[in-house]
Amino acid sequence: MSGTVTVVSSNGAYSFTKPNRDSVTLLAGLGVEGDVHAGVTVKHRSRVAQDPTQPNLRQVHLIHEELFDELHEAGFEVAPGDLGENVTTRGIDLLGLPVGTLLHLGDEAVVEVTGLRNPCLQIDNFRGGLLKQVVGRDEAGNVVRKAGIMGIVATGGTVRPGDPVKVELPAAPHRPLDRV
Repeated sequence: MSGTVTVVSSNGAYSFTKPNRDSVTLLAGLGVEGDVHAGVTVKHRSRVAQDPTQPNLRQVHLIHEELFDELHEAGFEVAPGDLGENVTTRGIDLLGLPVGTLLHLGDEAVVEVTGLRNPCLQIDNFRGGLLKQVVGRDEAGNVVRKAGIMGIVATGGTVRPGDPVKVELPAAPHRPLDRV
C-alpha cells in the first residue's frame, strides 16, 4: 500500500488552521519542527489542562485529501491545513490502518500511527455544521471519526509535497484505531 504526500503544514502558534509549507522537518520523538504541538509530552491545550505529563501521542496529524473531496461534495470548502493537520496524503486509507503502522514519508521520515484524531467543537467554529461531517455514526451506532489520524515521529527527516508514502503494517493481530 502506498500513496503520496500532497501538502505539508505547520504553525508555531496556537491556531486552528496551519499554513502550508514547502517542506516540514520531522524530529524523532518530538514532532514537526517549529510546530506548536511538537514535544515529548502533550501540547493540545485541553490535554495539558488534564495532565501535562501525558506522553504526546499526537505529534503529527495526518489527513487523507480524499476527505476534502467528500466535504466539497457536501458543500463545505475545506483545504489542506484548514483542519490543523501537518501532512495531507492521497491514495491511502489512513482511517483503516491499525495502531502501530509505520508510514515512511519521503526518503527518511517515519511516523508511527497512534490513533484517530478526536474532532472537537472548534471544527464548527471554523465552518458551521462541519463537525457532523467529520464525526458520525455507522449503521450499528458506533462513532465514526473521519478527521484524520495521529502519530509519533519514529525517525526524523524532511517531508515535502510529492514525496511517496509507504505503509508498513505491524505484525498481526492488528488493533483498530481509537481516538487519542
